Formats: sequence, structure tokens, C-alpha cells
Amino acid sequence: METHASQLLDLARSRGLITAHDLGVAGIPRVSLTRAVRRGQLDRIGRGVYGLPGRTVTEHSTFAEVSLRVPKGVVCLLSALRFHELTTQAPFEVWLAIDNKALAPRIDYPPLRIVRFSGAAMSEGVEEHIIDGVPVHITSVAKTVADCFKYRNKIGLDVALEALREAWHGKRMTSDDLWAMAKVSRVANVMRPYLEAIA
Repeated sequence: METHASQLLDLARSRGLITAHDLGVAGIPRVSLTRAVRRGQLDRIGRGVYGLPGRTVTEHSTFAEVSLRVPKGVVCLLSALRFHELTTQAPFEVWLAIDNKALAPRIDYPPLRIVRFSGAAMSEGVEEHIIDGVPVHITSVAKTVADCFKYRNKIGLDVALEALREAWHGKRMTSDDLWAMAKVSRVANVMRPYLEAIA
């Protein structure tokens, strides 16, 4: 029993955040989670997500929590802008892209803003970043900028323009990357005059 407890804590130390599914893979009984929480060795972060008490929480820890709960989701739009440091805004919701046909996730915390993508828009321009030991899918700089123009009615044209200026002047993307993603997001014609103005 003690070996399970120590295995569980080792897993939590190495991963940062863990789920009940991780225990099954490691051969640790789920009851070990309940005992560890009761003893104060682990904190329940959200439904089915656990971490060490006093662990270092980063600005993007909520992305890791969401990724554990919605592994096929992609952090996008305002949340991706914040991750890439292309905006001064700090959205209180995690903007998450899911497939058009996927069921909407039911998560109490953190709050989500769901956007539905399909086909290439869901798979192209997506990067994997490790946050708190968890692989998190986030749209690339060029894809994020293109998506901001696509969803300009939701987030505001001023936000899309700020993102374009910051990414362009900071040399965070090439014009080829941007055009490729603008075509994927079907906003090449919308973006052309703005890009010509800053280029």
C-alpha cells in the first residue's frame, strides 16, 4: 500500500498534474488518490485533476488543466495570443478550439470559451508545448493571427490588428507562414490590405 502511495507522489512530482487515467496506466489503484487527498499529499485541482500542494502555478497552468480534460482541444484566439505574448489582454476564460462534430466538454473550472474548427483549420498550424509537465496543443503565432481575423466579430478587429502588428514587428512569423494560415482560415482577402499597410 505504501509503495502505491510513494509511486503516486513520484508520478505527481514528475508530471506536475495527474488524472485518474494516469494511475491506471501506471498500475496504481484509484483509491490511492482519495487517500493522498485526505492526507493532504495531493490537492484536487478540478474534476479528475490532481497536483501536489504548494506546486508552482504558472500563468498558463489553466491550459494544462484543460488539456488533461480535453486532450483533443487546441488553445486558440485570445488565450493563444496571451501565450505568445501578442496582447496585453488577460482573458479569464480559456479559448479552446474543438472539432465541429465533437461534444462540448463539461468543465466547471476553468471557464471555457468554445470555438468550433473543422478539417485543416483544426489540424494545421498547431504546436505542442509542455506546460506543468502536460502536453498542450496551442495554435502557432501565424495561425493565431489568422484566426483573430476570422473571428474579428467575436474578439474585435482592434485585437486582430494589434496581434498582426506585434507578430510582424517582433518578427515572430514569416509572410509565407501567415499567408499559408490565412488561406487555411479563409481570410487571405480580408487580411491583404492590413498586411500591405504594415509591410
